[in-house]
Amino acid sequence: MSETTSGSVTWLTQDAYDRLKAEYDRLSGEGRSELAKRIEQAREEGDLKENAGYHAAKEEQGKQELRIRQLRQLLETAQVGSAAASVAGEVTLGSVVTVELAGDEMRFLLGSREVGDGAGLDVYSEKSPLGAAIIGQQPGTEVTYSAPNGAKIPVRIISSEPFTG
Repeated sequence: MSETTSGSVTWLTQDAYDRLKAEYDRLSGEGRSELAKRIEQAREEGDLKENAGYHAAKEEQGKQELRIRQLRQLLETAQVGSAAASVAGEVTLGSVVTVELAGDEMRFLLGSREVGDGAGLDVYSEKSPLGAAIIGQQPGTEVTYSAPNGAKIPVRIISSEPFTG
């Protein structure tokens, strides 16, 4: 895949990419066929105005098509492989970061929730206020970010390591 700006690239492990590609293939193939059959069967039942099965299948079809578009965009912009290791310990996309946040220690993945599914970690986007404040920083660094309510929250980076899945 070609390089794009970091704002539109999603870092994925090979496992996450394979899982999402399988979901995309299933939904865009057999998933579409199954829904088309359900809609056709409901349509044959008669009056569409009062046909709950038809309306439910059409609503499910809309949700499925949205998910297919989301997956296609994600897979097209995915950067697959290991997290970037620009400087040892630096907080980058795909890092598992441990921070002290307002006196409490927390550990999370900095990246896409699609990567973190099943990893047992909270996931924060690099575009979130916390993610934007810590990306590119080193362990030991103290930063402050603005919470959505305007409060200034102190954060101390304890460690950063590559996410291995």
